Amino acid sequence: MSHRQYQNVIEVLHECMEACNHCFTSCLQEDHVKDMAECIRLDRECADICASFEQALTRGTPFVKEYAQLCAKACRQCGDECAKHDHDHCQKCAEACRKCADECEKLVS
Repeated sequence: MSHRQYQNVIEVLHECMEACNHCFTSCLQEDHVKDMAECIRLDRECADICASFEQALTRGTPFVKEYAQLCAKACRQCGDECAKHDHDHCQKCAEACRKCADECEKLVS
């Protein structure tokens, strides 16, 4: 199965990974970094899971649904946490995570 059929998902995964990585590094520079601990942790988890799923799709993985379920869950949790913070980077990350979760959930059904 060609990875081209998943091109839109691959792009959304990449955008989410980038948003999470940016949020992660930006959170580390906030004045009250301890208050951002859960956001930072989930940013890392989400970025890694999105990157892994992106790579798996380009290899033609047979585990699309399993990856998609995990990725959707990670993106939802990260997006919910980021949405709690007023920082621009957190809000942009929350938006990217929600978009990615939506795309991943389409692959599960």
